[in-house]
Amino acid sequence: MREKPLLTFHPPEMIMRSIQYPIGVLIMAYGGPNSLDELPGYLADIRQGRPTTPAVLAEISHNYRQIGGKSPLLAFTQAQVEAVQAQLDPARFRCYLGMRHWYPWIEEVVGQMVEDGITHAVSLVLAPHFSKMSVAKYQAKIADGLAMAHGDIQVTHIASYHDAPKLIAALANRVHEGLVRWPEGERPHVHVIFSAHSLPTRIRQMGDPYEQQLQETARLVAAKAGLSEDRWSWSYQSAGRSPEPWLGPQIQEHIPTLAKQGIKNIISIPVGFVSDHVEILYDIDIQAQEVARSLGVRLERPPALNNDPLFIQTLVELIEAAAPEQ
Repeated sequence: MREKPLLTFHPPEMIMRSIQYPIGVLIMAYGGPNSLDELPGYLADIRQGRPTTPAVLAEISHNYRQIGGKSPLLAFTQAQVEAVQAQLDPARFRCYLGMRHWYPWIEEVVGQMVEDGITHAVSLVLAPHFSKMSVAKYQAKIADGLAMAHGDIQVTHIASYHDAPKLIAALANRVHEGLVRWPEGERPHVHVIFSAHSLPTRIRQMGDPYEQQLQETARLVAAKAGLSEDRWSWSYQSAGRSPEPWLGPQIQEHIPTLAKQGIKNIISIPVGFVSDHVEILYDIDIQAQEVARSLGVRLERPPALNNDPLFIQTLVELIEAAAPEQ
């Protein structure tokens, strides 16, 4: 297990430039609509301007109505950023929040950092596993923001932290939190499904580390939680609507497979997500739950990490380790 996060650095000769404090800390998340009225614009951004059919818009609007008519992601992310800032030395670090697909837009936040006189920064995506189709795109948004603002900030990117010890401990605690919902004598027969957002299968031809990192996280969490190999399995969730093949099996397909094996008690631990938002609140708590109930399966999901102290400490330690020294 690595003691330091996986980082990508600017060339050493650039990093040697005199550091001015505070160091900017750009914490990023995917983004989500804050009302149903914002949904068309949000989908247009995700789809890069390609039109959204009325049927797809109606389906996604329905999904958001089931969880309160908006995404809770911004509120959760703001709370996480505030918790991180509270543990960092304010004379050395200043935290910023940027979203990839909605406001506050990453590019605009980078422009604000330039205006604030930030010369060095650390970037961190609230997604522990690296993929060229996810985390790398956040990093590209930072470059776009610097170009738009004609800025010169030397940024150290934290590319992944899928095996960070306190992250693993926090997720293992979620497993135990799920298990105690059953009587002690029944707990040895409860099965754990670990999951993460699916991506197109073409990432395999790209040499992408996403799948490998996910599997490593699952193995580490299972070991930390004391699960034998037959007590846990893996699935993906929240596949996109494009016609190309996506990584599977999807959790809605995996639950029936487990049911046929006689498994009737399941805990869902979505290790690829760090806060409760639509991919969890709808895709698992509603869609997957409906499948489980139809099969007589009890499905329980402990809360996502959100402001879990161990998770916040993970982020703080990653930032401090990545920050350039004077």
